[in-house]
Amino acid sequence: MLDTALWISLALILMALALNVYRLIVGPDMPDRLLALDTMYVNSIALIVLLGLWLNTKTYFEAALLIAMLGFISTVAVCKYLLRGDIIE
Repeated sequence: MLDTALWISLALILMALALNVYRLIVGPDMPDRLLALDTMYVNSIALIVLLGLWLNTKTYFEAALLIAMLGFISTVAVCKYLLRGDIIE
């Protein structure tokens, strides 16, 4: 039962990643592309967690936490750059 749920989740997350890549390429302006990148790192975290569940190991959960922290910091930095033109005041 868990294998079926993991395969369905994997398919849905890969579909979401494909839609994010489309928005990243076609996006009309920079905030849309930034939002697509932000959503892509959230989906990659979900993929890493699914891999951790599938392989039954805890190492992948720690990697997902590290990617989440780095993704948040990078999103804040890029947003500050887009709004102000400078990251450090």
